[in-house]
Amino acid sequence: MTNSVFSSVKQIGYGAMGLEGYYGESDDTQAVKTLLHAIEQGMMIDTADAYGAGHNEDLIKQALTKTNMPAFIATKFGIVFEEDQNGSQLDTGWGFPLTINGTKEYVTRAIDNSLERLGVEQIDLIYAHYLDPNTPLEETIAAMADAVKAGKVKAIGLSNVTADQIIRANAIHPISAVQYEYSLFRREAELDILPAINQIGAALVCWSPLGAGFLTGQVQQLDANDFRNNNPKMQGDNFASNLERLEAIKTIAAEYGITPAQLALAWLVAQGDNIIPIPGSRKTSRIDENLQALAVKLSDDTLKQLDDIAPIGAFKGATLV
Repeated sequence: MTNSVFSSVKQIGYGAMGLEGYYGESDDTQAVKTLLHAIEQGMMIDTADAYGAGHNEDLIKQALTKTNMPAFIATKFGIVFEEDQNGSQLDTGWGFPLTINGTKEYVTRAIDNSLERLGVEQIDLIYAHYLDPNTPLEETIAAMADAVKAGKVKAIGLSNVTADQIIRANAIHPISAVQYEYSLFRREAELDILPAINQIGAALVCWSPLGAGFLTGQVQQLDANDFRNNNPKMQGDNFASNLERLEAIKTIAAEYGITPAQLALAWLVAQGDNIIPIPGSRKTSRIDENLQALAVKLSDDTLKQLDDIAPIGAFKGATLV
């Protein structure tokens, strides 16, 4: 990868959010084993302080105690999950608001708390999970830059932002990565987010690179308590239409002798060496399967086919933050 911040990790990372039961029951013992496997495979581990209200970071700490392998840990702050803290209300489009705090005091406190929960002396990459609508971007980025100067953080990033915010933030302190939803399922990042990222020489870390599991081809219906029921792309007629479109992707995967998930990840990797998908899984076998996508080389004809099958906006349903 051209971005030196990520030179020590593979181009496919590991997203740990799913270990908190958002997509079904999760067992802590197995979660630690899964994290350990991802670390030993040289994958960036992506988490956030709000995942499980700090529990996710604690799971990573447990995994780190079981290996001497170097680990690249990226975490986020900004979503308020502690009762003694307040912030600004932000509508996510997911059917519920989030409370966001980006003040200098909160940023400093959150980073110190993450360091303690993770059990590390320095965080490799810290993101602002969402920007606080009532705190100047400049204040939040300056506080993150202070953490770099203090040696608490190596690099900083942004998540769920606009192209303008990326450029403004980078003028204050170099932004090494922007985390944004990007996959064959949702390609809107190509309109303005990806050009802004390329302009500043950052990486695009793709959350939900498999469309919250949709692109695996395994999601035919959702349990009542599944978090993904909030996604308009997985509701009613939209869901039925999108499943039909997925069939063409599954056909191409079969021609290559790979899974639809591997095809979706190989497509992302082919978009540029600064594109880092972070699929999540509760199983070590899935991690190995995902990493095998790095060896898949898609032909120009196949890439054109996928462009025709899944152009921007092809999958029905509103796009969310």
